[in-house]
Amino acid sequence: MKTQNKRLCIYPKDLKSITRKNYRQCIRLLQIIRKDLNKLQNEFVSIEEFCQYTCLKIKQVKPLIIG
Repeated sequence: MKTQNKRLCIYPKDLKSITRKNYRQCIRLLQIIRKDLNKLQNEFVSIEEFCQYTCLKIKQVKPLIIG
């Protein structure tokens, strides 16, 4: 039986599949979110934080996340 990967953080490749923007724009979006949340450059952005920031629902985002 294959188990489903469950992640807490979101990556630019995930944002690319969600927003249909190019990879560099997704990196910038994550940088903006980190800055607004007062996170350091090396800290991860969680899926929940991304959804709160963009006003998207987690139920809509989770199926679009890669791997």
